[in-house]
Amino acid sequence: MATARIITLVAAVIATGLSAGLFYAYACSVMPGLGRADDRTFVEAMQRINVAILNGWFMLSFLGALVLIVAAGVLHLGAGARSALPWIAVAAVLYLAMLVITGVVNVPLNDRLAAAGSSDSGMDLAAVRADFEAVWVRWNVVRAVVSTAAFGFLTWALVAAGRATGRS
Repeated sequence: MATARIITLVAAVIATGLSAGLFYAYACSVMPGLGRADDRTFVEAMQRINVAILNGWFMLSFLGALVLIVAAGVLHLGAGARSALPWIAVAAVLYLAMLVITGVVNVPLNDRLAAAGSSDSGMDLAAVRADFEAVWVRWNVVRAVVSTAAFGFLTWALVAAGRATGRS
């Protein structure tokens, strides 16, 4: 059982770290780079990115992280394993908050951007970008901070679990 607890917790750390890293990369490079592009390039690139990111590998880590965090929490309910539980619980709340932000803010913005159609359709590219960019970027930074905090709490849960088993 101890091995299953640690393996699940390590998997949760990795999946959460991948999500945090994705949002961090967007905050530090992708969006600042696109921010320097003209309206057509910005809108077309974001539309293509939003389609490309919807793939099995992304979904496996993005949604799988919460499943793994919850599974790690359940496995740490047993006697002698509870020292990591508070850290795992906080990480679960933070990761869930990131998922809610994504579903309530970023995905609807992505959907509106997709609904604007092709840049060749005569849409007002500057208006489409203005309705999207600042809000999306702001909330992506929030997602980066929240998911990075979840990653940090899970990392500390590993430390606590290691101390509890004498493996630190």
